Amino acid sequence: MNLEKVVFGFFVTLAATLNFGFFIGDISDPELHNEYELFAAVVVNLVATVLKFGDRTQIGAVHLSTSLVADLQLIAATIVWAYAAHVSTEGLTAGATASIVSLSGGALLANVVSLVLLVVETGSFRRS
Repeated sequence: MNLEKVVFGFFVTLAATLNFGFFIGDISDPELHNEYELFAAVVVNLVATVLKFGDRTQIGAVHLSTSLVADLQLIAATIVWAYAAHVSTEGLTAGATASIVSLSGGALLANVVSLVLLVVETGSFRRS
């Protein structure tokens, strides 16, 4: 068993599940979307991105690109949340929450693509 592959698979899967946990629920209800779960999703996605650096294969490049997309979407969601909660006079409204959750949905899609790539890559692995 390759420990590097285990750690890589762990973080890719954890990134997707944390993002899914944040995403699930009524899109406009801020009570159903925890900011700490969003923060954890951002951090784990960034760790997963760092783990994807250095792979020089074509599938490694696609892994990295999906991770960068997820990072961008989650960081944008965090910025919208911070603005709505701490800068805007209206606070965290249903519209702002919908924007945040929509951005996390885009990141979730990128994470799912990364998981599919991981499964395909694992399935195509041949033992010598």
